[in-house]
Amino acid sequence: MPRRPAADPAAARPLRRTTLPGGLRVVTEYLPAVRSASIGVWVGVGSRDEGATVAGAAHFLEHLLFKSTPTRTAVDIAQAMDAVGGELNAFTAKEHTCYYAHVLDSDLALAIDLVSDVVLNGRCAAHDVELERDVVLEEIAMRDDDPEDALADMFLGSLFGDHPVGRPVIGSAQSVSTMTRAQLHSFHMRRYTPQRMVVAVAGNVDHADVVALVREHFGSRLVRGRRPVAPRKGAGRVNGCPGLTLANRDAEQTHVSLGVRTPGRSWEQRWALSVLHTALGGGISSRLFQEVREARGLAYSVYSALDIFADSGALSVYAACLPERFPDVMRVTTDVLTSVASDGISEAECRIAKGSLRGGLVLGLEDSGSRMSRIGRSELNYGKHRSIEHTLRQIERVTVDEVNAVARRVLNTRYGAAVLGPYSSKRSLPQRLRAMVN
Repeated sequence: MPRRPAADPAAARPLRRTTLPGGLRVVTEYLPAVRSASIGVWVGVGSRDEGATVAGAAHFLEHLLFKSTPTRTAVDIAQAMDAVGGELNAFTAKEHTCYYAHVLDSDLALAIDLVSDVVLNGRCAAHDVELERDVVLEEIAMRDDDPEDALADMFLGSLFGDHPVGRPVIGSAQSVSTMTRAQLHSFHMRRYTPQRMVVAVAGNVDHADVVALVREHFGSRLVRGRRPVAPRKGAGRVNGCPGLTLANRDAEQTHVSLGVRTPGRSWEQRWALSVLHTALGGGISSRLFQEVREARGLAYSVYSALDIFADSGALSVYAACLPERFPDVMRVTTDVLTSVASDGISEAECRIAKGSLRGGLVLGLEDSGSRMSRIGRSELNYGKHRSIEHTLRQIERVTVDEVNAVARRVLNTRYGAAVLGPYSSKRSLPQRLRAMVN
């Protein structure tokens, strides 16, 4: 559905927002230079909203809803999307789930129809539950066979303990094996309500047309008198101390993640934190990459990562190396972390990191799918939208003094760690690593 010429200047605004009855929010971004459209139905429900007995339910449900609706089989859904050369998929995260499609702009009506049908009307049929249970268990096995993926879940568990963000999104083999159709259906009915949803569309689209299509497909669910759920605040303080987790595996490499907790997404210093992460291990000029790989050749893969949630976050370092090099990798890595915690980064490192963030942001928003993702996440997480120009200004305003103040605050706290490799006990791990965690 290509965009119609705007009847008035107000309608020509690139970013528009409408709240429908039932609290359903519709946000669109008009991109006149593309011939595509991306639509995502964002549901403010993720793995942190599950009880321990249904760990992995949000992800299991995401798989299951594509199996059938009252009017379509899984084959019908797949053929309808393949017939227009589009993409239809979904993903589950700690705090939300997204069902999305990417199509030509002329096929937007079909995309909205398919995604809405899956999200609202997926049947959770008993035989589909059993079929998809095996698929999810295969996915868990595949995760376990990938050291980097397995380590990522281990690390967040070490850092956050019993806090919900420390649980794997995918659940466990035990929880998935015992989950019932009734539990999944109940999770769907109770959680997937319009006030928890955002429909985000970006591309060569008209806002009024999108709103009309969404009204048509959500129909009777748009009950008056309900307001959108406010952006997630989280549960507050994370209790307990980070720890050290070891998975003994006979492998060619040792894999390690080491890191600290950070404040959540509402922290006023979040951009300084992003600059710190980028300077520390976010690129090939970063301190860790240069010291561990370029200067000493100790590891092929070494980088930092930043995970931010509503009420907490994690700044971590990952490395994979030969077991005999593990002590040296830990010596250099902990030296870098200690140095940055006490002395900070340089003005040049700050400038390069800010440039990397700015370039990555703009280059990462060159297609309708990334634009849809940006506006959908923004609506769910903040209930408002900031222009790309505003974000670029926020990054540019960060000073090296602010970054170094953040470094002193977060890098001098208790570390958590996870190790996957040929080690029978924690005592056999490098002393430098154990000293950071204890």
